[in-house]
Amino acid sequence: MDNWQKDLMDIIETVADEVEDFFLGMSDIVDEIVDAVLELTEEITEQVQMTIATEVDQYLHDLTEPMLEVYWELEDVVADVDLGFPYPVEATPDKNPACVGCTHYHGQVYGGNLLVCAMHPNGWDDSNCPDWEQE
Repeated sequence: MDNWQKDLMDIIETVADEVEDFFLGMSDIVDEIVDAVLELTEEITEQVQMTIATEVDQYLHDLTEPMLEVYWELEDVVADVDLGFPYPVEATPDKNPACVGCTHYHGQVYGGNLLVCAMHPNGWDDSNCPDWEQE
């Protein structure tokens, strides 16, 4: 083999080695860049999630706080009145005058609703009930 052919082969081998080293070096650099971008992306994602979570919590707090205050105030008012147990109401000349002295008068309040009697649950309109019977 001539001297120039040997030199050409050496040059080609050297170029091939240098190109291989270049691409191996670039591969390492690209790996580092990708790792840095992924790390940065994770940090940004965490910050965005924290910001969004904080803002959503604040929004929900601002939205629900007035409703809860109204609920607690209503609960205080309702707690004073126990509608769960029936209580008696007497027939008077002003309220249910047709029922005064009637044996059928029930006069119990259930859940806030007065049951006057079984025949006329809401009472009779005037003072002369057709079903009135003396006690």
